[in-house]
Amino acid sequence: MKIHELETPALIVDLDRMEGNLQRMADYCHEHGLNLRPHTKTHKIPQLAQKQMDLGARGITVAKVGEAEVMSEEGLDDLLLAYPLFGDAKALRLGAVLERARITVSLDSEESLSWVARAADGKSIDVLVEIDVGMRRCGLKPGPAAVQLARLIDSTAGLRFEGLMFYPGHIYPDWEDSSRKLDQLNSDLQRQVEFFEKQKVPVHRVSGGSTPSAFYSHHIPALTEIRPGTYIFNDRHSLEWKTCSEDHCAASVVTTVVSRAVTGQAIIDGGSKTFSSDPLRVGKKGGFGLVKGFPEVQFVKMNEEHGYLKVPDEAKLEVGQTVQVIPNHICATVNMHDVIFGCRGEEVVESWIVKARGKIR
Repeated sequence: MKIHELETPALIVDLDRMEGNLQRMADYCHEHGLNLRPHTKTHKIPQLAQKQMDLGARGITVAKVGEAEVMSEEGLDDLLLAYPLFGDAKALRLGAVLERARITVSLDSEESLSWVARAADGKSIDVLVEIDVGMRRCGLKPGPAAVQLARLIDSTAGLRFEGLMFYPGHIYPDWEDSSRKLDQLNSDLQRQVEFFEKQKVPVHRVSGGSTPSAFYSHHIPALTEIRPGTYIFNDRHSLEWKTCSEDHCAASVVTTVVSRAVTGQAIIDGGSKTFSSDPLRVGKKGGFGLVKGFPEVQFVKMNEEHGYLKVPDEAKLEVGQTVQVIPNHICATVNMHDVIFGCRGEEVVESWIVKARGKIR
């Protein structure tokens, strides 16, 4: 089957580009002695997680227990749950995952710790204490509180303090002050590690990293593993952040022009239920995706099932024509689709069920 023969809208992946992305990250981590633990929230597909493992990943990262269930059921057996655990139902479910996989969890509170202890129920769970190094989302402020929480972890049956986790989601390559932010991150992280050293609490692992900051990781001496996710496909945000070039954008949505009734406008058969509603959060270009091969066309608006393209006179878009759109945010886009199609050139050569789609609990 050819790409233009797919029923649209359809999410496709250029396999050559994806495999290049995977290899680049694997090579980088090998070169710099970093463990790679990719975040599967981007692709949500066990077969792709296994590809990452086959290229040397130490394990995988998941956001929610539901993702851990899907990945462990497919044989992925070294998981980091990079999200605080709360609630009896989630604790019971995580306990069931422990029957078939090694689990590390991250947390930043005694309340979450109590639920992790319930999940362990006689089994063993490694725990990372999350610290905040500037993102201001989750994580304790660097200082003695993290050491106190680590001691409490080690005193809890079934749990072992393994190390620290952080998320540098505020650092991007194209920001003029990225060097200053990176220096501050290093200072905060080193201060935290020194607190642990003074208290003679061993830190075996320091987990960090995002796709935008991934190739900065060798500038963070304390770091031992990174958790990028988006890098497998990349997206328009990656492109605008200068994390990659368009040649590294492996995923796009094939859509069909269904109307040219309004002058200067084309309607495609993909809207917010195809791409998500994520706006472009960097630069001044705006819009909801990059229309490949048509730099003059702007994706300016969406309804649930309609995408509005602003089309200048010189752009040749006709009703029935297919166009490919690189979405702003590939993680949210993947979660909109049941199936992803893998392509080489114009040929559709394989497909994957998005098994962890909708696993938000």
